[in-house]
Amino acid sequence: MMDDRSKLLLKALVERYIADGQPVGSRTLAKATGLELSPATIRNVMSDLEELGLIASPHTSAGRIPTARGYRLFVDTMLTVRREELAGMGELAAPALESAQPQRVISHAAQMLSNLSHFVGVVMAPRRATVFRHIEFLSLSDRRVLVILVSPDGDVQNRVIHTQTQLTQSQLQEAANFFNAHYSGLAMESVRERLKSELEALRSEIAELMKVAVDIGSEAGAEQDKVVVAGERNLLSVSEFSSDMDNLRRMFDLFEQKTQLARLLDVSAQADGVRIYIGGESQVVPFEDLSVVTAPYEVDGQVVGTLGVIGPQRMPYDRMIQIVDVTAKLVTNALSHGK
Repeated sequence: MMDDRSKLLLKALVERYIADGQPVGSRTLAKATGLELSPATIRNVMSDLEELGLIASPHTSAGRIPTARGYRLFVDTMLTVRREELAGMGELAAPALESAQPQRVISHAAQMLSNLSHFVGVVMAPRRATVFRHIEFLSLSDRRVLVILVSPDGDVQNRVIHTQTQLTQSQLQEAANFFNAHYSGLAMESVRERLKSELEALRSEIAELMKVAVDIGSEAGAEQDKVVVAGERNLLSVSEFSSDMDNLRRMFDLFEQKTQLARLLDVSAQADGVRIYIGGESQVVPFEDLSVVTAPYEVDGQVVGTLGVIGPQRMPYDRMIQIVDVTAKLVTNALSHGK
């Protein structure tokens, strides 16, 4: 257990390191806390904090820096966010998100997160359940079938598939009629679940068509889950990253491929409000030197996506929380009112 003096010194050390980016020594801590403690006493406390894994001594420096565990304790128990600053930030950001086009709202939000944080802004576009209104199967040559899926809002997906046997147009029409009569208006995942129990009653070639059609619809839905990234170049000016080109390349690969980002944002969508992920403490964040601050956003009371800021562990967490929290509320308002 840590006493109040140890907590105060750890809080001061983290805040000073976030502000200056330099290892913090005992003299600096004595001034920062205002405690009338001798440098020797402060060094003893810092030694105890180091044994707890909360701070570390880099190389031969006499000062200490926070570890991922130290940042976590700071964020969870010592961080205070000044909410009175939120209103002004919201007024500045609101015009950028006034749009009836969801994709423009998402792009503007990512850019705004980057501009305000000076790090990387990420937004996962709203996820919609894939629902179909109508399906058609058209026979082509050489056991090929054209599958046409029409969504309730008129979007059309076309895909050519290959069947194991040559199906006549009447057989394809039978399959389309069955599909449209039983599953029209349902989400593809619901169709998939119902088919599990109903496929046995269908002829094998028709059943195969059903499974392929559901896969096509699900793939179309997956393509909607796009992660928008803005401000990657901001990391070039972060001292922790700029001196390590290999690390920079790996991070830029992360932003380019977006798979891990999508997974992280997907996890964050289950959270209630702002979440902070500190690299090195879990498998969620793929790099030890990175921290991610995220929040879900909603449309008409339903969580449909996540946004956040990615930057170094040495980030001003109180300001990042404000930026992410405000932006999530602005996106929620823009998408809900723009429908």
